[in-house]
Amino acid sequence: MSRNQDNLPDTRSWRDIPQQLKPRAMSRGGRRRVMQRSLKTTITAVTVVLLLGLVWAVAAALQEHPGGPSRTVSSTPVKEIAVATDGVLDQAWITRTLALPRAASLMELDLEQLRVRLLASGQVRSATVTRHFPSTLSVALTERTPVVRVMAQLADGATRELLVARDGTVYEGAGYDPEMVNSLVWLDGVKLVRTRDRFLPVTGMEPAAELLAKARNEAPHLYATWKVISLARLESDGELLVSSTLAEKITFNAAVDYFRQLALLDVLIDTGQPLKEINLAIGRASDMDRNADGSYQVPVTLATPPDPAATQPAPAATAPAPTTEPKPFFIPFNHPQKKNPREL
Repeated sequence: MSRNQDNLPDTRSWRDIPQQLKPRAMSRGGRRRVMQRSLKTTITAVTVVLLLGLVWAVAAALQEHPGGPSRTVSSTPVKEIAVATDGVLDQAWITRTLALPRAASLMELDLEQLRVRLLASGQVRSATVTRHFPSTLSVALTERTPVVRVMAQLADGATRELLVARDGTVYEGAGYDPEMVNSLVWLDGVKLVRTRDRFLPVTGMEPAAELLAKARNEAPHLYATWKVISLARLESDGELLVSSTLAEKITFNAAVDYFRQLALLDVLIDTGQPLKEINLAIGRASDMDRNADGSYQVPVTLATPPDPAATQPAPAATAPAPTTEPKPFFIPFNHPQKKNPREL
């Protein structure tokens, strides 16, 4: 029994068994993933190094030349003034009005102050001034349009012809065609009030401008004969007075359609009678008065033709004949409704 036990082999582990197999090689997908991770790590490291180098270079440049780029931009003088406007003001007027200092840069300019200079003329309704680096100043304007002209006394006592816009703004005007200015009607019946370097706006210009625009567009043959428009009775009676080569005084109702009043005026002018006064503002009512048959009644005053006998010397025994003013009378007429006053 003991002999057999002595002959048994010693106990051994599986680790003692010789391994004849080779380790399994890494798959293709595994190798690709390992390479991608390595590449990402390398790219990240290189990026960080480049960023650090860039920061260091910028810091060194700023230490050596503080404010270098901004100083270069701010020291560049203005080379161009770009202008955009809906009116007649040109580049020369804007350059002269802005009066930029010689060799001034964009950053040195006070844009609000430049805008105030442009608005001071009165001809400019709105202005926008902007910088466009490195050397361009942009100016955008909206201009007023004159509707009448007026003679005004300046601070030095001299009188000058000025223009008045639809909103009542009084200004000298620049760049307008002289022929257009000469065609404007004169304004009367107003008192200009001056404050410092400008006149206050004229009140009541809106209805007057509307009448002038309607006459110019719808009845240009009538507008061409108009010389003066007065606002003297606008506030008290709601009437506009026009002086024309065809009649000394034409009264319009500011509360009644101007088109209809121009049509009536055109019919009266076509009668060929010498007219002195025409009152189209009958009763200052909201509508024209009519007769029972539907015709209108417009009070007119005929101009008195010169008496040939007045040029002859009167006999000594004869007393001078008393002069009488022509009395107004009503002219009844009716007319069809037409689109153009000239067609009536």
